[in-house]
Amino acid sequence: MSDMTERDALQEMLAIVREYDLDALTVRTGDATYELVMRSDAPVVAAVAEAPPPAAVPFVPPAPTAAANTKKIVAPIIGVFYSAPSPGAEPFVNVGDRVAVGQVLCILEAMKLMNEITSDYAGVVRRVLPENGALVSLGEEMFWIEP
Repeated sequence: MSDMTERDALQEMLAIVREYDLDALTVRTGDATYELVMRSDAPVVAAVAEAPPPAAVPFVPPAPTAAANTKKIVAPIIGVFYSAPSPGAEPFVNVGDRVAVGQVLCILEAMKLMNEITSDYAGVVRRVLPENGALVSLGEEMFWIEP
């Protein structure tokens, strides 16, 4: 990119910052990153940084996959997931526990109502997916149970 073209690009970015009253604007083009930061009582500052090399991307292991015979318990409602009947109490179930049909697995709180979620399957709990206190969506997987 020539100096004139780069200068024009910076002027356009500056115009965007001013037009939309932004505090900062970051733009990536190719290997360069431009960051404009607006400070009160200070001019707009532009910085150019090289993009990190592709090898710097952290490795994320693939998500585990369920066995073919795994039964999945999904959220029948939207609510807050509680693994235990009260704070400080033992969880209803842990990974490795054997469960029976109708056994309580967790509580989903929806609109201040505590809904006990029971198992539709007998087997061993292989995964508990939501964190305690997490909001779960309708149809979101909560437990994996293997017969």
